[in-house]
Amino acid sequence: MTSPNEQRRAAVVGTGLIGGSIGLALRARGWHVSGIDADPARAALAHQLGALDAVGDDPGAEIIFVATPVSAVAAAARRALRLPSRGLPSRGLPSRGLLGGGRVVTDVGGVKGRIVAEVDDPFFVGGHPMAGSEQEGVEGADATLFDGATWVLTPTAATDPSAYARLRGVVSSLGADVVALEPQRHDALVAVVSHVPHLAAATLMGLAADGAEEHAAMLRLAAGGFRDMTRVAAGHPGIWPDICAENSSAIVAALDRLMGGLAEVRDTVAGGDRAGLLGRLERARSARRSLPVRLVRPEELSEVRLAVPDRPAVIAEVTTLLGEMAVNVEDLEIAHSAEGDRGVMVLVVDARAADQVRIALAAKGYRPSVQPLVAR
Repeated sequence: MTSPNEQRRAAVVGTGLIGGSIGLALRARGWHVSGIDADPARAALAHQLGALDAVGDDPGAEIIFVATPVSAVAAAARRALRLPSRGLPSRGLPSRGLLGGGRVVTDVGGVKGRIVAEVDDPFFVGGHPMAGSEQEGVEGADATLFDGATWVLTPTAATDPSAYARLRGVVSSLGADVVALEPQRHDALVAVVSHVPHLAAATLMGLAADGAEEHAAMLRLAAGGFRDMTRVAAGHPGIWPDICAENSSAIVAALDRLMGGLAEVRDTVAGGDRAGLLGRLERARSARRSLPVRLVRPEELSEVRLAVPDRPAVIAEVTTLLGEMAVNVEDLEIAHSAEGDRGVMVLVVDARAADQVRIALAAKGYRPSVQPLVAR
């Protein structure tokens, strides 16, 4: 851990768009950031563009962000934690030491279940920033990429509470809204809101491109709706084979639901069911308008305090409960008791959801108290 006057240090493994953006965002907030990449030229470019202070490992880094392709995350995270490779003896590896007691490792992969299971360490917390760009590589990196973006963290019963709280604080400082979910739950949800939309956009774009070969005017007629729906198809295709392989069952299930829904729409249109079509479109419109927006005013926030046993499973239980309730945790703090095995968890949430949070936590056996963040 760093002293109050010492510059905080972080490291990035993988210096592409996301890794580079993390580096820029951290450096903008005063961090010293080092980084490595499978391609040394990419790491050198990241340094040249200001995403890194230095190229190479940093033994003093308190947090490491693994921003490699999904298939390489688990191995990279285990190396960062100084854990033995799966199936190999630990002989010759350095001891955990400070790394095990202080360094936090996270990742940015779009699939979490297998990664979290393979790393399985109290100081690893799976992560997934729901942010991106049509830009590719570190050349497209942006220090503001995470402003207002949702960043999922996937603590488990084994997660060290202090490690999670520290990581959550750092991620929040980058401007992101943190949501805690169980790893498998994350994978099922992102199949619907991220993976299938990308595949659907790519498919629709392919249909238009095929038609344009015969009708040159088609793509010239592409208006706002088409462009909005297919925007994500412009993203780098290289990450998707790994994601689809890692999350195939959830993606296939979501595709089946989508195809079922499209079949219903097809029958509604073919049958001339105007009322049915209007009802479907109105429901979609209402759901789209209900997408959450970020709260920024402290007078709209409440503080929830609850005594908790000082054990690892607490942080996962409370944060995933609120994540499932779609309640954003604006801030989180854990105060450990100097005596005994209890501490105090302090959550800051939307004031409008505070009573709902209190009731849900009480149902789990906690005794929360709620008060406005700013006295009225």
